[in-house]
Order: sequence, then structure tokens, then C-alpha cells
Amino acid sequence: MDLPAIRALGVTKVFGEVVALDGVDINVAAGQIHGVAGPNGAGKTTLFGMLLGLSAADSGELEILGRPVGRHLPLPEGVAGFVDGPGLYPALTARRNLRALARMRGHAASAIDDALDQVGLLEVADDPVRGFSLGMRQRLGLAAALLGTPRLLVLDEPSNGLDPSGRRQVHRVISALAAAGATVVVSSHRMDDLAALCAEVTLLSTGRVVFSGPLAKLAAESGDLEYRVLTSDGACACAVAMSTDGITVLGDSVLHADPYGSGAALDAALVVRGPVPAMDHLVTRLVRAGIAVRELAPVIPPLEAAFLALTSGSSSAEGDAR
Repeated sequence: MDLPAIRALGVTKVFGEVVALDGVDINVAAGQIHGVAGPNGAGKTTLFGMLLGLSAADSGELEILGRPVGRHLPLPEGVAGFVDGPGLYPALTARRNLRALARMRGHAASAIDDALDQVGLLEVADDPVRGFSLGMRQRLGLAAALLGTPRLLVLDEPSNGLDPSGRRQVHRVISALAAAGATVVVSSHRMDDLAALCAEVTLLSTGRVVFSGPLAKLAAESGDLEYRVLTSDGACACAVAMSTDGITVLGDSVLHADPYGSGAALDAALVVRGPVPAMDHLVTRLVRAGIAVRELAPVIPPLEAAFLALTSGSSSAEGDAR
């Protein structure tokens, strides 16, 4: 059986009176893209700092790439990434930044242009970093992490500040690394971002793991969801919904006027709440009643709903620094 790329058992870290991590258990399989999410102050930054060797646990066990790490046990070779954004020299160009990092870490300078090309920055390689947008800086940080062909890549909010095109490019790079056998741990405040990348996710709340496992299982944790139902007959749809077991109607029907200015009402929407099986039954009953269902969409996506349900009550007093 392959050893996990990351194994944390009872990891605790305290800053003064603040418990940043409180008995954290995590297992990340080798070659997996694993997401980490949680409110501000949940402990994500503290955990990522440990994975990058920037701090050590006060208690518990942490193994990375099959080796124990800690206060007197350094990280194994092949770990790269950034936390709280990449550290860059603003006055230097993108290429010179990577050249300095390659020299410092003993990596081959010949890999610089390829890394810049992978993240879409080759055309601005000789521009000073001080003029880069937040998204460009994030991509340059990813390029820096790629220089040594990492076995474990730890990325704190790599999609922060990226436009949709930049986000897709970063996702492609991360997916290609995992396909080649690397393990990637990535944090994000956007559950849709993690859903596009990760097979499994860990949710932290006030320093504790409140969920760790497959995304499909997390979605199931959301329980009842609110849906917007757009139909051809709001009044009849409302009556059907009210008589459907497990469904609660939360809002009155809203008529949508004819966009061509005739003044006629075309569609009607209502907001209902219930579990997925009850929602399926509602759709079946609407169709049998001769009511056209033009749209059925969750008001809050299932993953986000599960995130909110599991992390509600988390305090942000600890801030991003933890």
C-alpha cells in the first residue's frame, strides 16, 4: 500500500492564548489534488506553514512524503509552494526573480522559461514585477514552485485575483502536475474552485477538522437546499409544491414580464426548500400536471451550502495570519 503524501495525527499549534490548530487529523493520498477550505481564522495558514516547513507543531505527528517532520526534523526534498502569497522582488523582472530563486535553491536555470510558459507569463518575462497585477503575481509564484519539479506542491489561494482565463490556465498546470504523479494541496475561499480541481477536501473551523473526504460526500452534508423553480404557471406550481411531501415553499410566485414589451407575464418563479429526493419528486409532479419547468437551480450551490452548514459559528478574530 502506498504511503500517503501527507499524514497528520493530532496536530496542535498554539500562539499565546490562541489555539490555531486543535488536534488536526488529515491524510492526503499521493498523486491527489486535495483542497483545504475554511473561514478566516480557521487555521489554514498555520497548517500550510507547517507543510512548507515554516513552523512546527507543538504536539501531534506530521509526516510528509513518508518522513516525519518537526522542530528538529527538516522537510524532505521535493516540497514547494507558497503561503500568504508568493514572496517576490518588485524591482526585478519575472525572469530575474526566478533566476534568483533558482540560484538560491540549487535549481537549473534552464527550467525558468518553461515554468514561465506554463503559467502564461513568458511574454512579460522581462517586465518588472512591481507592475504585475495580483493574478500575475500569483502565477509567477506558481512558476517559482515549478522550478524544482516538486513531489508535493502546497498552494495558498493560487487563483486569487485571476480572471476566468487565468484561473483555467492555473487549473491546467495543477491538473497536469497531479497527472504526472505530484501531490497538490490547495486552499481557496471558493468552493466552485475546489470542485473544479479536487477529488477530496478538508474543511477547517476554529482550528479543527469538521469534514475531510470526497466532494460528493461533502455535498450530501448540505441537507435541505433552497431551489429557485421557474415554471410556466406560478400559481399552479405553488399549489403542487405545497402538496408535495418534504417541500416547503419559501416565497411567493414572481411573474417575469414579456421582454418584448407586450406586458404579458411569461414565466413564474418560486423558491422552495427540501432534500434532493423531494425536489426530484416535485419536478415529476409538475410535469405530470402539465406545467413546464424552465429552470431548477439551487439558490446556494450544494458544496457552498455544506461549507456554510459545517463552518457556521467559526470566529474570524484570529485573522488571515493564522
